[in-house]
Amino acid sequence: MAHQQLCSQSAIAGTEEHERKETDELIASLPQRKGAVRPFQCLYQNFWSPIFVLPNVIMFQRHFEAKHKDIVLASQPKSGTTWLKALVFSIVNRFRFGISNTPLLTSNPHELVPFFEFQLYGSKLRPNLDGLAEPRLFATHIPYPSLPECIKRSECQIIYICRNPLDTVVSSWHFFLEKARLEDQPEWSLEEHFETYCQGTISFGPFWDHIMGYWKMSLEWPSKVLFLKYEDLKEDTVVHLKRVAEFVGLPFTEEEEEAGVIEEIAKMCSLKTLKDLEVNKSGKVALTIEFEKRSFFRKGEVGDWVNHLTPSMVDRLNSIIQEKMSPFGLEFKTC
Repeated sequence: MAHQQLCSQSAIAGTEEHERKETDELIASLPQRKGAVRPFQCLYQNFWSPIFVLPNVIMFQRHFEAKHKDIVLASQPKSGTTWLKALVFSIVNRFRFGISNTPLLTSNPHELVPFFEFQLYGSKLRPNLDGLAEPRLFATHIPYPSLPECIKRSECQIIYICRNPLDTVVSSWHFFLEKARLEDQPEWSLEEHFETYCQGTISFGPFWDHIMGYWKMSLEWPSKVLFLKYEDLKEDTVVHLKRVAEFVGLPFTEEEEEAGVIEEIAKMCSLKTLKDLEVNKSGKVALTIEFEKRSFFRKGEVGDWVNHLTPSMVDRLNSIIQEKMSPFGLEFKTC
């Protein structure tokens, strides 16, 4: 019996080694470019992936097995991901945890709703996810066309959050700038970052393809993909929390609404509350590489772009939005 187990383990190790080699050869054949903070990105399936993340993306595509009750939170970097994770976690788990004992008090949202490509498939080639409580909550920055077919074909649901690109480019620049400073790397100017963003070579970009992939699917298959706008969520959090709860099949009851449960969740998950929690003031969260927890909580304001972008920058980005998105009915509130 012990001999059989050893043989089985050796076979698995051999298969994994072969798969690693095959993946490395694939990545070596792809177009590469210098990226922000980390040295290189690869063009893979028409999006730019940080090279250190790409092996995890490929393993996720090959080995993930979706369940019908899974909920996947999708987004571009720096477009409301952390906030969405806190909100959806609280909605889905409100029968297990109250505000007084929510895990958000002791864990960062990224630890509660892990990324496929940064955490789950960053630690193991084939993580065992069968033991996770259902509905399982996951997150990703991967564009819709590159999600595994099992996610697309199953009954699992996707919630996408989108932010006005004018604010997204500013927020992502601040995030990369802080990371560069912490790692003693050359600082990444706003002008450099803006150019990369507009060229479509930002991580997981082009940004317009990323947004439009999920937008079009939300129109074609509204029971599958819920498309949220950051600005709408900020303007009326309660209304959109009700939308999310209904979408995942866990609508708030009249009793919950009368008791103020929705407002409690909105307050608990607000940027101010999360930012002020001791758990998010210090320490790091491992997303393949480590990030300061506090770096995920800056301003979160709508319209902060006016303090950073020049009129010519605004005109250029607006022209991209008009060309790539407006023809399909997608518009943004900018302030």
